[in-house]
Amino acid sequence: EVQLQASGGGLVQPGGSLRLSCATSGFTFDDYAIGWFRQAPGKEREGVSCICSLDSSTYYADSVRGRFTISSDNAKNTVYLQMNSLKPDDTAVYYCAVDLLWSTCNRPSGLGLAEFGSWGQGTLVTVSS
Repeated sequence: EVQLQASGGGLVQPGGSLRLSCATSGFTFDDYAIGWFRQAPGKEREGVSCICSLDSSTYYADSVRGRFTISSDNAKNTVYLQMNSLKPDDTAVYYCAVDLLWSTCNRPSGLGLAEFGSWGQGTLVTVSS
């Protein structure tokens, strides 16, 4: 069974940092694209970042590029999202998911929600003073 579980959220002041983790199981970690998404209150879920070890590709949404860094530990089957210079607009529930059909994060049109699956429970990030 394919499973992904996000963790590491919390309350942080504007300008602060957090590192989220996405623990995975049930599939060949190296072969597929794993994405981070977020959903703020009253807003649609949006794609934030993606990583794929197979072709060494990454993706960042314009809103986080330069502040967030995605990485993976293939030995632990875990993906990380390092979030720096956090803003109140980054407040959201963050989720991770996997695309088991398309092994790349080269996605000029962004991360489509329908392309990813096996959504686990999200982790809440609150940026507030």
